[in-house]
Amino acid sequence: MPRTVTYIQALHEAIDEEMARDERVFVMGEDVQVGTFGVTTGLLDKYGAERLRNTPIAEAGFVGAGLGAAIAGSRPIVEVEFASMVYMCFDQLVNQIAKTRYMSGNQVSAPLTIRTAVAMGLSAGAQHSDTPHALFMHMPGLKVVVPSGPREAKGLLKTAIRDDDPVIFLENMVLATTKGEIPDEEELIPFGEANLLREGDDLTIVALGSGVPPALQAADRLIAEGVSVEVLDPRSIVPMDWRSLFASARKTGRVVVVDDATPHCSFASETAAAVAEYCFDDLKAPPRRVTRENTPVPFSPPLEKYILINDEKVEAACRAVLSLERAR
Repeated sequence: MPRTVTYIQALHEAIDEEMARDERVFVMGEDVQVGTFGVTTGLLDKYGAERLRNTPIAEAGFVGAGLGAAIAGSRPIVEVEFASMVYMCFDQLVNQIAKTRYMSGNQVSAPLTIRTAVAMGLSAGAQHSDTPHALFMHMPGLKVVVPSGPREAKGLLKTAIRDDDPVIFLENMVLATTKGEIPDEEELIPFGEANLLREGDDLTIVALGSGVPPALQAADRLIAEGVSVEVLDPRSIVPMDWRSLFASARKTGRVVVVDDATPHCSFASETAAAVAEYCFDDLKAPPRRVTRENTPVPFSPPLEKYILINDEKVEAACRAVLSLERAR
């Protein structure tokens, strides 16, 4: 029978089960022994300090050490406390981790999972609130995963830990307490397979990570009015399930992309451009993006709320696309 757990519990279970399954798996990062946001809380008593390693506040150092451990045969889970802090280790990430397999002529792999929390929506301020998944898309050699709920969080994280290539795993803390069902039996969700959340014929909404809940809210209101709405959650954006996306776009002819990140050079931009390039003759309207405003995230809760996406903004974009007859 399925069980209902929170997003945080699902992440915790994935790490716990993988550490129990494979002694090569260990966790390292700032305060992992206590457990930032509760994800690794309690694992110290179970696995000890050798496999749950606190690090200094030095992202460049411990992310680089994670690569060394991966090359040496371990399967490290490196936690960078906030996604905005990944900027501190870009040389290690871009020039070393992402290129290890390529630079070694396919002789060396880097089975490394980098988990990081997105604190957007929590009034954490501009330096802790970025959602930088599009930056990682731009770096060949990295797999990029953005789970939208508990089932995806657990199934995708287990897949990431077992993958022989580096994976950036972005956990959006605005989803931390959301609940969902997960199966009792082990489930590994493959990368590159989108999740069809609603099936429809009039409009496709492509929603990523924390954009999924407002997309579903908007879709359900439109469905109640008789609009046939399809909702697609890519789950991983590298690799991306372009086949499912293009099939949906060609079927409905209208696409709205929901991405809770800044608009320029974003996942939303790439998705809209790809739909326009490969599905142009089937489109009834230009693809439309729903993103946050192009500004650092304010600390002020009212200002933060103003710049972020919500279901009303998604619904407005959908209605605008539905009102258009043809893309050309």
